[in-house]
Amino acid sequence: MDEGIRQRAIELYDVYTHEGRDRRAFLREMTLLAGSAAAAEALIAGIAASPAAAAMVPPDDKRLKTRTDRWNSAPGRTMSAYVAAPASGRNRATIVVIHENRGLNDHIRDVARRVALAGYQAVAVDLLAPVGGTPPNEDKAREMIGALDLAASVRDAQSAFGRFARGHKAGLVGFCWGGAMVDRVAVAGAPGLAAAVSYYGPAPDPSEAARVKVPLMIHLPGLDARVASTVRPFVAALKAAHKDITLYEYPGANHAFNNDTSAERYNAAAAKLAWERTMAFFRTKLA
Repeated sequence: MDEGIRQRAIELYDVYTHEGRDRRAFLREMTLLAGSAAAAEALIAGIAASPAAAAMVPPDDKRLKTRTDRWNSAPGRTMSAYVAAPASGRNRATIVVIHENRGLNDHIRDVARRVALAGYQAVAVDLLAPVGGTPPNEDKAREMIGALDLAASVRDAQSAFGRFARGHKAGLVGFCWGGAMVDRVAVAGAPGLAAAVSYYGPAPDPSEAARVKVPLMIHLPGLDARVASTVRPFVAALKAAHKDITLYEYPGANHAFNNDTSAERYNAAAAKLAWERTMAFFRTKLA
């Protein structure tokens, strides 16, 4: 496939999934781009995350123990999380994982298991739990996430630290919509939060930078102009406020480059490098 067509298709999909574009209009544009409805559907399937994609760390990996945990983040407001930890030995620390705009799905559970294999207790929160939990249909999940009260979701994320960090140092990592939530929690603070990593999440207004309370690492794909337009001013404001900020950029990488279930957007080299940097950051900041 022509690289220009592929990149334009990824950009259209990004707008559709993040800016509420009408599905019929999206499909019409994709069909014009691809040349036929069948070619458009095939292209979309390659860009979208595949729920059938194999996990990097199997759910039954004997090196890990996993469970689902529930608690109230506020009276009458129930939270849920997938928790993964080393089966033996002591955890280095707790790392809270925040999902993309698809909710807590199998891919994010897999990411939590990768975190656990690095020696941490990984807590992958479902921020849709208070409104019924992540549904199987990702379009429905995006719709539900778009209707969330973000201030309440920040408090829900903060509650995970109160439950699992218990006064010890803890980290936070999130992807896409979850990357944006990482920035919000970094501004708001959380019990024990000592380091935060945001993967390609739209950043807050630069005026919020002075309120960031923890060291922050941001991974920015070189082709993600939508997110870059918010990240660059935010990072400049963080530096001006003398905050502990590390920005890494990945030339040639698209939004969601870490998501290995998306064939067209996954960038193995960028994902590997970003993961190594993330784990090194946590080893330093959570020691």
